[in-house]
Amino acid sequence: YLPLDNMVVNLADQGGERVAQIGITLELQDAAAMEKVKQYLPTIRSGILLLVSQRTSEDLLKIEGKEKLAKDILREASEPFGGIDEEEVDAEPSKSASKTKSTRKRRRAQVDQPVQRVLFSSFIVQ
Repeated sequence: YLPLDNMVVNLADQGGERVAQIGITLELQDAAAMEKVKQYLPTIRSGILLLVSQRTSEDLLKIEGKEKLAKDILREASEPFGGIDEEEVDAEPSKSASKTKSTRKRRRAQVDQPVQRVLFSSFIVQ
């Protein structure tokens, strides 16, 4: 796990008075991935700040908004390492046959990517 420094971001609400303070921890593939990811932290943090600043407080107060933000951050954190296919992150299998195929795709994406998941350690919207 690689905890990032807390981020305070102005949100895209009318008037520009709303902010979010977000604590993020990246779940990494293994210990070797730590150094790999640390080399790109300035790029990853910048991308995350831009993503959050495009959201409104209404978006972020809903669980669906937080889940979408976590997926978007995972995509952003994966960009320096070749990115991930949107289908691999968003796949929602409906049948057992497609579940196996979809799970295999997600596993392949995780094996190739040092960042496995995005976890929120704190989330405050003011």
